[in-house]
Amino acid sequence: MKALNLILLFVAGSVFAQYEYQPTAENPYGKLNPEAPEQTADFAPLIGTCTCKSVSRVDQNNWADTVMMNWTFKYIMNGMGVQDETLKEDGAHSGSIRQYNADSAKWYVHYYSSITPTPTLSSWEGNKNENGDIVLYREQKAPNGMDGFYRLTFSDISENGYNWAGEWVNTSETFSYPTWRIFCRRSE
Repeated sequence: MKALNLILLFVAGSVFAQYEYQPTAENPYGKLNPEAPEQTADFAPLIGTCTCKSVSRVDQNNWADTVMMNWTFKYIMNGMGVQDETLKEDGAHSGSIRQYNADSAKWYVHYYSSITPTPTLSSWEGNKNENGDIVLYREQKAPNGMDGFYRLTFSDISENGYNWAGEWVNTSETFSYPTWRIFCRRSE
């Protein structure tokens, strides 16, 4: 009986250790797993909740009214990846799952939304640049058929918050057309 109890304790301890970096009551945003690729820490300053102002383009000359939102980042997959979720005042919620692939040396980000559920998630790829910005790309043609990318950029990242921009850029990135901007300040 003693041997059985020791085995059960060992198994229970192993199962708990397997998930020690998951979100808990003590660490609601989870923790970075030390076994994760070091780049997983690129999103460390964003972990937590920010109150944000979101504004998107209506047409070539006008921007929509500002929408208030909360943007929360947390570690998932036992600290091996990052997930974010937006809760917007207008009811258009969204999120992403972010994984760093050491083999390709890139972030892969898969986006989902309550407004446009799709059978296949949109995805972006990219890295942190020399300025400390996180820049992600997805191939996308302009309305006139020109080749380019939809570029997402997290910038001005600090303990107080960050900014985010979504914009179409040509392949040489000499031209950009911003379509969405978000300004976030730390609330938790």
